[in-house]
Amino acid sequence: MISAAAVRPLAYSLLLAMTFLPRPGLAADADNGKRLAQRWCQACHVVTEGPRASTDGAPPFAAIAARLDPAKITAFLLDPHPKMPDMSLTRIEAGDLAAYIGTLGRAAP
Repeated sequence: MISAAAVRPLAYSLLLAMTFLPRPGLAADADNGKRLAQRWCQACHVVTEGPRASTDGAPPFAAIAARLDPAKITAFLLDPHPKMPDMSLTRIEAGDLAAYIGTLGRAAP
């Protein structure tokens, strides 16, 4: 018979793994990502297609999307960088924002 003490570490490991695995029911919401971009990012980045120039030398979102996939963008957003303010995005918000940026990459030449 397996003791509860032996099962506990396995249960914790399984719970931790399930927390970080992608879940289809919680797919990223690109529409919410666009709203977040317009609210928090457009002061420095071009966040939509159009002729507006970015400020502060920040790359347009379409250029970011052409170089990085949404998973890498999400990881970047969750790790604060010196040139970018820490907006304390949740994992869901970072995923939504990355999903929106990814839609611009499909539209880019």
